Amino acid sequence: MPLQEVAAQMKVLYERVAGIDVHKDMVKVAIRSPGDKPWTRKTEILEFRTFYGVLQAMARELRRRGVTHVVMEASGIYTDPVYYALCEQDFEQVAVINPAHAKALKGHKTDAKDCARLAELFECGLLHGSYIPPAELREVRDLTRYRMKTVQARTSEIQRLGKALESAGIKLGSVASDITGKSATAMIESLIDGERRGGVLADLEIGRMRTAGKLADLSMALAGRFTEHHALLCRLHPDRIAVLDDAAGGLDGRIAGKAARWRRELHLLKTIPGFGDVAA
Repeated sequence: MPLQEVAAQMKVLYERVAGIDVHKDMVKVAIRSPGDKPWTRKTEILEFRTFYGVLQAMARELRRRGVTHVVMEASGIYTDPVYYALCEQDFEQVAVINPAHAKALKGHKTDAKDCARLAELFECGLLHGSYIPPAELREVRDLTRYRMKTVQARTSEIQRLGKALESAGIKLGSVASDITGKSATAMIESLIDGERRGGVLADLEIGRMRTAGKLADLSMALAGRFTEHHALLCRLHPDRIAVLDDAAGGLDGRIAGKAARWRRELHLLKTIPGFGDVAA
């Protein structure tokens, strides 16, 4: 049977398509195919669990029914197993679209008819799939995103350490550019161990403040009301920062190893002013 026309003079480009509405525990599948009468279309709704084995069976069933094109909206992490299960079969296209793309098109769209609506729009060529990177690039992206979250968590811990010091009246952050530097760390460790004399703590400075003659300011900044509670907080935060430093360093190594195949692209990116190894 030739491709048919549907309402509003839209021409069907794909004869047998499936639209999938993805949820956490189940997916609804609408199969659009030629109807029993000439120039008609029919829709069949199926439902499947989201266990990977069931999704593989779903993909095989769609191929058995002659489906050639599949479309679904991006639903975060829940989309991934559905997409990869479908990619194991020889569909002509498996498209993942931006939900706003379908919502912006004319027509009523409800939760109960999401999959059918997607199939209707897709069969007429009105939806275009988003870019899905290859598996090896997705792995690099996952690692870089996790590294970013790790660095953000480290920054949050440093901010909490600064707040704990401020609460104790220790103004180290006002005179030191980095409260996690070597000298600042030694001062905090000495505070935790019980030292409260600002002059003795300031004498631990080994950097620019000593040569710039700022030890007097540093000595005043280190005099406060540092209690055992502050000591506990100032022990917890540096320990957590050290763990996150190790995690970020390990991720750097893994990312560099996986990104080695794009050496030429990395080199070109680093020619942009402000781009170093991490940004590239």
